[in-house]
Amino acid sequence: MLAELGARVERLEAENAELRRRLGLNSTNSSKPPSSDGLGRRTPKPTGGGSGRRRGKQPGSSGSTLQLISDPDHTVVHRPDRCVNAACGADLVDAVEFGRQRRQVFELPEPRMVVTEHQVVAVLCGCGKVSEGEAPVGVTGRAQYGTGVKAAAVYGRGAQFLPFARVSRLLGDLCGAPVSIGFVHAVVAEAARRLGPFTSHLAALLHVERVLHVDETPARLGGGFKYVHVACTPGLTLFHVGGRSKADIDAGGVLPGFDGTIVRDGYAAYQHLSDAEHAWCGAHLIRDLRAVHEQDPAGQQWAEVMADTLLMAKAMTEQAVAAGREALTDAEISHIRACYAGAIAYGRQQNPPNRHGELSRAGKLAERFHTYRGMILRFVVDLAVPFTNNQAERDLRPVKLQQKISGTWRTLQGLADFAAVRSYLSTAAKHGLDALDVLKQLFTTGPWMPPAHSS
Repeated sequence: MLAELGARVERLEAENAELRRRLGLNSTNSSKPPSSDGLGRRTPKPTGGGSGRRRGKQPGSSGSTLQLISDPDHTVVHRPDRCVNAACGADLVDAVEFGRQRRQVFELPEPRMVVTEHQVVAVLCGCGKVSEGEAPVGVTGRAQYGTGVKAAAVYGRGAQFLPFARVSRLLGDLCGAPVSIGFVHAVVAEAARRLGPFTSHLAALLHVERVLHVDETPARLGGGFKYVHVACTPGLTLFHVGGRSKADIDAGGVLPGFDGTIVRDGYAAYQHLSDAEHAWCGAHLIRDLRAVHEQDPAGQQWAEVMADTLLMAKAMTEQAVAAGREALTDAEISHIRACYAGAIAYGRQQNPPNRHGELSRAGKLAERFHTYRGMILRFVVDLAVPFTNNQAERDLRPVKLQQKISGTWRTLQGLADFAAVRSYLSTAAKHGLDALDVLKQLFTTGPWMPPAHSS
């Protein structure tokens, strides 16, 4: 009887601890997004990651004040006709100019469509043969919208994440182009089709990179979910859509056979990529350690020690890179590894197995650091590998923006089209290119192609 009561109490205490842990989760100690923290909950400020700067414009940063231009489109001269002295009132037509101020007003033009008519002329030769002129490429219908309108429609959807109906209204109100919702759907789909050569080229470039960031995020599709996967570098971004299995991860055409280093989180489905080295995102690990420590600061001091070890290693690698060094010294690496091993030993000491030989969540986390120490410390032995997977997380953020602004996707093809367009616009932005310019190029001569070694 006492044994049964003891087991029940132990079980209830474990359930109570798990409930408290879940209630304490937020964006700083788990993978939950900041939007889930709620309006009434102040998110704790992360330790070790703050910049210490005040909000707003920083001292010394460049401003964006509107500047005068040398060749305005219109110039209007405002010259007085009569002297302002009431006792004089002389005519100033021939008066000598005393000074002149330049004041410029930058204004949008009135929305008005510019219509170009192409007349294809057929001529009858003396030999009896009829020859016909050729219209420009893409001018196929009796009346159609041009590449600028198409580019603007895709821009509104793919760069500003607007719903199709709002893109339609925006083009009508601001550009004088009263396009239909169906037109916006069709143009986005056409853009995705035209991007086939671009995505193939991008997959080939990413496959030979030295370091890749990979991640995935759920996207609402109808009444369920699909996943948007990303493989990226500071210069390249490629999305594809699927489930979350190994086959879905491989479907992007980048990772099978990749033999560089993959920076990722702890999702197990990436483990089959055995040709590559793997690096575990340090930001995810810091959040896991913070979650354990916040639940029991006195009993989980090892988590703070491990977090300090990781942040120390991060600082050492960043200083080495800034100094132009290619690697840490053997002594530096040995010091980091010794601190890391000490934190694991401390974690095991503070989290022994229970009487059934089972480990607590904190104990399992300590064992994870032991099992995957090579993957977790990859950034220490290879300075080309960053501490975090922030690159992938930043590149995936537009998926959440799209959902927040426009809601769910209705079809899998629509989600796939969004992924293709975002791949194009994100990569172009990383090369400093204007989104509308590359979209116009897409609808005229074909997609812009990133050069090799663009990361």
